Amino acid sequence: MPSTDLKKSAETVAEVEGKPTSNPTAANEVNNSSKTDAAAAAPSEETKDSSESASNKTKSENGNTSTSASLYIGELDPMVTEAMLFELFNSIGPVASIRVCRDAVTRRSLGYAYVNFHNMEDGEKALDELNYTLIKGRPCRIMWSQRDPSLRKMGTGNVFIKNLDPAIDNKALHDTFSAFGKILSCKVAVDELGNSKGYGFVHFDSVDSANAAIEHVNGMLLNDKKVYVGHHISRRDRQSKFEALKANFTNVYVKNLDLDTTEEEFTKLFEKYGKITSLSLAKDNAGKFRGFAFVNFATHDSAQQAVDELNDFEYKGKKLYVGRAQKKHERQEELRKQYEQMKLEKINKYQGVNLFVKNLQDEIDDERLKSEFSAFGTITSAKVMTDENNKSKGFGFVCYSNPEEATKAIAEMNQRMLAGKPLYVALAQRKEVRRSQLEAQIQARNQFRLQQQVAAAAGIPAAAVQYGAAPIVFGPGGYPMPPVNARGMPIVPGQPGAIPMYSGMPQYGAPGAYPGVAPAEVPAVEGDKPADAPTEAALPARLTAEDLARAPEENRKQMIGEFLYPKVYVREEELAGKITGMLLEMDNSELLELLENDGMLNEKVDEALAVLREYAAKEAQ
Repeated sequence: MPSTDLKKSAETVAEVEGKPTSNPTAANEVNNSSKTDAAAAAPSEETKDSSESASNKTKSENGNTSTSASLYIGELDPMVTEAMLFELFNSIGPVASIRVCRDAVTRRSLGYAYVNFHNMEDGEKALDELNYTLIKGRPCRIMWSQRDPSLRKMGTGNVFIKNLDPAIDNKALHDTFSAFGKILSCKVAVDELGNSKGYGFVHFDSVDSANAAIEHVNGMLLNDKKVYVGHHISRRDRQSKFEALKANFTNVYVKNLDLDTTEEEFTKLFEKYGKITSLSLAKDNAGKFRGFAFVNFATHDSAQQAVDELNDFEYKGKKLYVGRAQKKHERQEELRKQYEQMKLEKINKYQGVNLFVKNLQDEIDDERLKSEFSAFGTITSAKVMTDENNKSKGFGFVCYSNPEEATKAIAEMNQRMLAGKPLYVALAQRKEVRRSQLEAQIQARNQFRLQQQVAAAAGIPAAAVQYGAAPIVFGPGGYPMPPVNARGMPIVPGQPGAIPMYSGMPQYGAPGAYPGVAPAEVPAVEGDKPADAPTEAALPARLTAEDLARAPEENRKQMIGEFLYPKVYVREEELAGKITGMLLEMDNSELLELLENDGMLNEKVDEALAVLREYAAKEAQ
């Protein structure tokens, strides 16, 4: 483990404070300009460590003393729960409370938690003994929680370290710098795979400790790599300095140069604008020119004049690009902003005019799709989506010139038969919007399920709890109260005033409820006990689109549910009602196709089961 050698190195440096370092060459060879550049280019990622924590025991420089016994626990695996943390921290002393912070919508762990002890002694003991303890294979980081935002944002005593060896982790960095003073927080920045990014932060409880660490470790070799150590510069200050550098740039980037361009020709092209301090033509390993170069001028005015006059200038038959030289992260940020802007403009451009069309026959192509929808307005584009074999995926998009035309097309073309199949036509939605709607539906159904369980425990018949109804009201003593009607009288299932049943469970209406469709037989019910699966033989052989069209709009889903539920019941007896309700969210044309195609129905049931299991797993975390 490299941390042992690092700690010995740091302790040796601390012991000889005021004397030459054990590695004077490494300690003194750091170039001043590179120090300034490193400080200015300190990563923009603000760590939670330096801003989230502060000492609860040590007085800060402004004389404040915290009496909280609250610890911040970071770097947690997403599967870590309050129970796991309680088992670990309760071994130190009585725990007052534990909270794993989670996303408000998905309820997924954010990777950190707070543990509150009854007294400071137990908190200090936990900090000393459990810091970097493995929890589900990950070393946790523990520090005092500091809820005062002004203290978190001061950054006093915060040190930035870069050019770290990948083998140096949080503990190794902590061991290295602990010789210079008390550390409030310490973190090595890592990527999404847990690999070191080569820089980190150490937050000391005092400026003196931070200065001592910078003085003795800056320029030293840690794991055979010379590190830079300096005061952390806040993002705002870095941004201000960066804007000043941008406004007074001297380094110019030139691309799209002819590959035969020589250094002499390049120099002659730019030297007329002012004194050149350095230039470089990029070459590959074979020494061949790659078509771009850099030139640095002595003054900003010379660089600006070169950019103004030579950008888009034709040189050796090629139009040059000449602009301010940018660092990689700056270029990536600009490209990201451009992409986001283009994406936003595209969304706004097609808002309300782009239609999603599905349930298309395989023979429908772009021209046929456009011709079918052209009667409702000017079509700017029409596309049937295909796979790698150029086979139709069964859906496409039609874009109109204005929202009025799109609205008219939806009203006229939705459910219209095309090549023997009823179309589904609606406004196109982005994937994240559809996903959020699905999550909201699942959450609502989960809430309904919880209400049913509470009602069952209280002895309320399941039929009294309806999907989408108001939450159960608890009366005096904590007992659930049954739903009431407008007169304040309890609603009895089956009597007037009862709320309609959950849409996922079929209702068997009176004979002749649906024109053209023979009614299903009502299965016998004993008391409040639900009946077994309905007999499929009692239903008509099949439900056609014509039958559905003759029925009132508000009854169509119920008609489909009566045919769909028995088929789902055969596959999943316990979850038949819930899965049927999920499937009924689909368009009627698709549901009719499911009734005719058992293979497609089984696929949709499997998808619904996967969604339910995933949601159940999230809730169990």
